[in-house]
Amino acid sequence: MVLEDLKEEHPDAISVIRLNGMLHSDDNCATKEIARQLCLEHQLSFSKMASSDDNTEFMIDMLRECGLAHKTVIFVLEEFDLFAQGKQRLLYSLLDAMQSLTSQAVVIGLSCRLDADQLLEKRVRSRFSHRKLLFVPSSLDDIQRLMEHLLMLDKDSSLPTNYVTEYNSRLTSIFSNKKFKGVLDSLTDTDATTSNILRFLFRVVSYMDMESGFLSMECFTDALSSMQRQPKMDSLQDLSILELYILVCMNRLEDKEQKSYNFNTIMKEYKSIQDAYKTSDKYATTVCFRAFEHLLDRELITFADTKGRNVALEYRPVKLLISSRELAQSLKLNTTCPAVLQKLLDRERYM
Repeated sequence: MVLEDLKEEHPDAISVIRLNGMLHSDDNCATKEIARQLCLEHQLSFSKMASSDDNTEFMIDMLRECGLAHKTVIFVLEEFDLFAQGKQRLLYSLLDAMQSLTSQAVVIGLSCRLDADQLLEKRVRSRFSHRKLLFVPSSLDDIQRLMEHLLMLDKDSSLPTNYVTEYNSRLTSIFSNKKFKGVLDSLTDTDATTSNILRFLFRVVSYMDMESGFLSMECFTDALSSMQRQPKMDSLQDLSILELYILVCMNRLEDKEQKSYNFNTIMKEYKSIQDAYKTSDKYATTVCFRAFEHLLDRELITFADTKGRNVALEYRPVKLLISSRELAQSLKLNTTCPAVLQKLLDRERYM
């Protein structure tokens, strides 16, 4: 928004060059993209055959010329932390060029990592201004107030007074419902941005009962279900009882903050459950290992690292690829799931 305001206020004095670490973290690729955008911005011919050194020299010359012409070049680097990998030649070239008295340039790095600036090499960090802005996500109370502001009807609206009163009353009742708090938690767990909240509310309104004209709790739950991506849920639905036991054991190990565990560790946890609850769901180790391999094939679990490829499978560290929430939901939907598994998972989540 600030950039748009500046460009509107100074249309001929500002150029914006945008790079993304997902695409341009390679120095050669980045300098080529900068040269291309600079040529496009200033109506110059771009050479695809130019070398990386040529593009870097062209960039420095353009920054010098723009400075003399009182024009500012703003570099926006999305996924900034990815540019801080490798030799960081691009960052050094950009920040070093800005040290010139004639240069009028700004480099803005955007990253989800709080330690992004700590990834910079010493020579790059010495040229960094150390100006940082931290944007914290909105609190649940703020998000709920935003929803109330957007969904509540104005008392002075042209709609019938009785309808407005009833509509707002029902909405207030929904907002005070514990189930709504759960929906809000699930929504913000994945994405608490305002744009995602707006998309969610759009879906909520689209589920409104057209006959009554009122929103219900089901509108919010249905909207959440339609937004949540559940690529693993189908795979979880047709798992065997033993495979569910293995997943619950892995989840318990992770809840205990056990940093590294393998098949043998999982079997010890499985045996401790059998000893504690005296269930009839006892299987031989060879059968458990086949179930373990099946979970690997289904990509519900994976190896924790790429090391030790020559090590036997039962000794290689593994990790879950599903969340506790997805596992709990699959256990509830599985009609053959033993009650002890649900009890174990609920207890761990409570603790």
